[in-house]
Amino acid sequence: MGRVGTAGTLGEVNTQEIRLFGDPVLTQRAKEVTDLDGALARLSRAMVDTMYAAPGAGLAAPQVGVQRRMFVYDVGEGPETMVNPEVLEARGTWTFEEGCLSIPGVFFEIERPKVVTMRGLDLDGNEITLEGDEFLGRVFLHEMDHLDGVLLLDRLEPDQRKEAMRILREQTFAPGTAAPAAHGAL
Repeated sequence: MGRVGTAGTLGEVNTQEIRLFGDPVLTQRAKEVTDLDGALARLSRAMVDTMYAAPGAGLAAPQVGVQRRMFVYDVGEGPETMVNPEVLEARGTWTFEEGCLSIPGVFFEIERPKVVTMRGLDLDGNEITLEGDEFLGRVFLHEMDHLDGVLLLDRLEPDQRKEAMRILREQTFAPGTAAPAAHGAL
């Protein structure tokens, strides 16, 4: 179990610690958000800063130790936040090398639906419905997994999971080495 991150200073980048594999917060189902207030907006900004600093394309609240159903993401069009998301539809299939900020250095091809339609709230409490194709759809589903306490390792075939655990054990014995960031880290 470990954490990655730094505290923000004087209004600069405000990053949170990313919870890593082994932290029990990552295996619990997050609770619905009931108050859309300034605290939630501040959390969202800190999560976006953390996601960019990692770097990643998405970050769910449990990954920073907050057991609430929200996530942030940016696939190149600016940061967005989705609160209390739910999957309305998922169709097709698409295989892509996927990684996770909470399991650094582990990347495997994962098959997920190609197109995903989500519904949730924005930070102002407005209902939003979004459709994500390929990478955006994958980001949606990966972050939803975090909200449900499901990790990337849970999506692997037994042989892949064994290989992932070997990689994680090797990282444990090599302190001070940083795993390379990759396109598919969510």
